Formats: sequence, structure tokens, C-alpha cells
Amino acid sequence: TPPDAAGLSAGAAAALALLWLLVCAPGEAGCRLLTVADLFDRVIRHSGRIHSLSTALYEKHFPPRDNELGKPARKCHTSGMQTPNGKEYAQKIPREELTHLILKLLQAWKEPLSHFNQHHQELPGDSLSKAKQISNMVHELSTGVEKVTEKMQSMGMISNSLNGMASSEATGLSIGNEADMMSDSDFIHCFRRDSNKVQSYLKILKCRIMPENSC
Repeated sequence: TPPDAAGLSAGAAAALALLWLLVCAPGEAGCRLLTVADLFDRVIRHSGRIHSLSTALYEKHFPPRDNELGKPARKCHTSGMQTPNGKEYAQKIPREELTHLILKLLQAWKEPLSHFNQHHQELPGDSLSKAKQISNMVHELSTGVEKVTEKMQSMGMISNSLNGMASSEATGLSIGNEADMMSDSDFIHCFRRDSNKVQSYLKILKCRIMPENSC
């Protein structure tokens, strides 16, 4: 059984929960090797929780205004990344590229989210807790996607060309000043948008890998 999570923060508990779903000690009672489908289901659910939390945080502090329609499009620090708009375009991208894109998006948000938490201690308790939880969960989701990637590579579903690519290419995005220069509203909006992309791409990738699911 996993260690007792009592007393852990909500974010740490969520991270621990996913970790124990991904890692299983040989010989442990009830232990079985997780399939690629199992791993995909877990990271997709985890990404869904992240998007729900970011939506709740955004709607609480930055509710839509009547004049939003006339405002220019927000500039996100990840705007320079070429991401497919719509399911049709994402389905045409090679599996390796789509996997790489998911990893890059997650990597690009790790440092900005940590920095956001450090400089927004004045947020109400529940909102600060959500922000910290999101940051922890993004780190854990990145680890989860890496586990899925390793599993796909070991089974020959994708090539090994991804090794070392995501972290090196995304570092330049994550350590830039663009995220720090965004307003709080734009920051949460951009993360909420990208978290939705990650979840969508994970679902599409699962369908590409396992078309028998008829999705």
C-alpha cells in the first residue's frame, strides 16, 4: 500500500497518488504491470484535474467582462510554439512530434508556475492552495507523460528520437522573462489554455496509438 498521505498538502497528495499509480513494486500484493492504455488513462485524468483547477482559479479572480470581446488577443510566453489548432490538425502530426509537443508545453510551465506561487503569497488561502496544487501536479504530470513515453518507446510504438529533446528545447521558454511580464489575468488564462491543449493532445495521442478504442 502507498504511504499514508494524511497531513500532506492537496498538491503533494495528488502527486503522490499519481506516482503510486505509475510505479508498482514487483511482488507487491495486487501488483500488475500497467498497460499503455492504463498509463494514458491516468495522465489524461490528471491533466483534466489540472485544467479544472485552473478554470476554477481563473473564474474566481478574473470573471469574464462585457468588454472582453474588444480586447486584443493575449500574448502567452508559449505563443512561439507551433501548436495545432483543432483535432483534425493534431491527428496529422507524427506521434513523436505530438508527444514532444506535450512534453515541451509541460516543461515550459514548470518554472513560471513556481515563480508565480512565490510572488503571489497575498492570494486568498484557497486560491494560493490551488495555485500550489497546480504547480505540483504539472511536475507530476510531466513525470507521468515521460513514463508513458518510455513505455511507448519500449514497445516500438514511437521511435527513441525524443530522448533529451523536450527539456533542452523548452528550457529557453521557461526561463525567459515573458511569463513574468504577463498580467495575472493573462498568466492564468494562458495556462488554462495550454492545460486544455495538453489534455486534448493526450487524448488524440492515445487514439493514434490505440485506434481500436474507436475515438
